[in-house]
Amino acid sequence: MSSNSPTNLAERYAFLQKELARLEHAYYALDNPLLPDSEYDRLYRELLDIEAVHSEWITPESLSQRVGGVALKQFDSVTHIVPMLSLNNAFDDVELIAFDRRCREGLHLDHVDYAGELKFDGLAISLRYENGLLVRAATRGDGTSGEDVTANVKTIRAIPLRLTGMSIPKVLEVRGEVFMNLNDFRKMNVQAALIGEKEFANPRNAAAGSLRQLDSKVTAKRPLSFFAYGLGALEPQSWLPATHEELLNAYIKLGIPVCSERRILKSVAEILTFYKDIGAKRDSLPYDIDGVVYKVNSFAEQAKLGFVSRAPRFALAHKFPAQEALTTVLGIDVQVGRTGAITPVARLAPVVVGGVTVTNATLHNEDEVKRKDVWIGDTVSVRRAGDVIPEVVSVVKERRQPDAKQFVMPLRCPVCDSHIERLADEAIARCSGGLFCGAQRKQALIHFAHRRALDIEGLGEKIVDQLVDHNLVRTPADLYRLGFTALANLERMGEKSADNLIAAINHSRNTTLARFIFALGIRHVGEATAKDLANHYRNMHALMDAKFDDLLLVNDVGPVVASSIMSFMGETHNREVIEQLLASGMQLSVEEKIISDAVAGKTFVLTGTFPTLTRDEAKDLLEKVGAKVSGTVSKKTDYVVAGVDAGSKLKKAEELGVQVIDETAMLKLLK
Repeated sequence: MSSNSPTNLAERYAFLQKELARLEHAYYALDNPLLPDSEYDRLYRELLDIEAVHSEWITPESLSQRVGGVALKQFDSVTHIVPMLSLNNAFDDVELIAFDRRCREGLHLDHVDYAGELKFDGLAISLRYENGLLVRAATRGDGTSGEDVTANVKTIRAIPLRLTGMSIPKVLEVRGEVFMNLNDFRKMNVQAALIGEKEFANPRNAAAGSLRQLDSKVTAKRPLSFFAYGLGALEPQSWLPATHEELLNAYIKLGIPVCSERRILKSVAEILTFYKDIGAKRDSLPYDIDGVVYKVNSFAEQAKLGFVSRAPRFALAHKFPAQEALTTVLGIDVQVGRTGAITPVARLAPVVVGGVTVTNATLHNEDEVKRKDVWIGDTVSVRRAGDVIPEVVSVVKERRQPDAKQFVMPLRCPVCDSHIERLADEAIARCSGGLFCGAQRKQALIHFAHRRALDIEGLGEKIVDQLVDHNLVRTPADLYRLGFTALANLERMGEKSADNLIAAINHSRNTTLARFIFALGIRHVGEATAKDLANHYRNMHALMDAKFDDLLLVNDVGPVVASSIMSFMGETHNREVIEQLLASGMQLSVEEKIISDAVAGKTFVLTGTFPTLTRDEAKDLLEKVGAKVSGTVSKKTDYVVAGVDAGSKLKKAEELGVQVIDETAMLKLLK
């Protein structure tokens, strides 16, 4: 039997009605979308296509005949005097052109003016004002009745409790969208993660979940925003302006927030330009949108066009390419970053997301893979916004196949075969072959040449890129084998520059043990720790052979730092590079500390520009006599050394009563 036979089509139609009802309940009532909007839209359009052929199957209960969603039983129900309808969608220019043609033909006009505005991804709300006072707020619900969320809405600071201005109607129902700004959403999720609470999947869920809290005190803590874009009940009708644009301007005078991203459009060409312009700035907007909306601007013309079933004939939502889509995880590999970070990456069946074909998506780290429960073979929702790296958002667990496999983090680096380590206090696993690993090569060389490390002047990022890309340098030890000819042949590197760089490399052979240890790039070993290690072990081989318990005896070295050092020194590749460096003629001196009773153990903070010393020089002088140098001012700070243009650190010191001195006073202390 053909799949398009009436029997099979009826079964498919019944399935779509049931499946879409389930998805709508999860989306509207539970604030827990099970599929991306694009997948829901695809199923809904399939339902409409079937109904276009078999209109006799349509009943008043059909999903195409209602808005979607039902009022939650926990809230009182509110009947909308003027129904809150949904909008028909356009996904391409052809559908938009057809909409404009229907409007012009319905009005018998050669052209129609449209109001163009944004389609927010939040929760639709109706605000009822009586004599200027907010008396009730309700969700859209099923379009006919919604949930009474007045107490919660009153906690949203963007929504006025009393209207302002001279012309306030007796009854005004403002229709608009409650949403959450992206920055506020991210901050809220970070805070939720810190205290072990569930994170929201996206700003829309966060806004809807916040607005439908049974305790308005919870809503009050959520950073919700609001924009108005429509009108419900109104008394008297004589208050109504002539156009939609004038209505929004009137809202502004009443103190009601309205989005500024809107435009009057006088032709299809202007409509398409508006769509393109908003699409270009979509990713830079502070809130989520999923399209734009066009409304016939004249209210008289809107009335002539009227409505059809669940949507007005005078308005259309023009959707952007979906930023989320469903696809299958073909495999999970790991990538090694410049700092050795191991990132699981899902290999995907190709899917178009945000107008771009995506075949890979980040899974961030091992904990994220477990939290989202991503298996190889799963159907997943993938999100891509602008230039952001695509990521796996969630798993459609109902579609998991019996042969799906769990991901296991590898134990060895796929680039250099060094072992992968994950310290107890970190979410990210890392390759331990820092001096040898090809993926970390450029970063290791840049750090090695840093002015606070080996201080190789002239060896910047662009030169390092060329040295590695031309396979002239693989490890820091190769720097000391570079020849003049190889350097002179590099792009933008003449004979004089080559001479200067070779001289700088040779000069770096005479350095301190502390600088050398810091230059190795051992994780968690900064300048201060490197100096403590140098003073404790006195030579490099002693540090290389140090035991865990011995490392714990070093000042400020705890279990995490000791584990990191043991892991680094336990990698054969790293030890080989260190031996090659030592064999190249490195002369490593140990700076003797001269303890000053006046400053030993004291904490200093440096800020501003000093008359004779750089900050690095001042820091070195202080540390040589046993002082500590911090980057932040606190109650534990003993002195703040302030120079010209000292900023917030000076102000903080004054607030806390910390002693402030200048360079001259600091030098007197050191003497």
